[in-house]
Amino acid sequence: MCRSIKTLRPPVLPEEATEEEIRAAALQYVRKVSGFRAPAAHNQEVFERAVDVIAEATAELLAGLEVRGAARKAG
Repeated sequence: MCRSIKTLRPPVLPEEATEEEIRAAALQYVRKVSGFRAPAAHNQEVFERAVDVIAEATAELLAGLEVRGAARKAG
């Protein structure tokens, strides 16, 4: 199944992760946890909602991480 959720923070990625990369990781996570590659129609809504919530949490996590030795973001 999905064993290869990749690290999305520098220095592993040279730049910030894109929304697409974050969403792909969230989808892989939901697939792994649920055991479904694609949910049945009656589970589609909860599956997609979980992907949205996890993608949002992932973006928040990445935005808040401070990586030692990396330049701080201005802002």
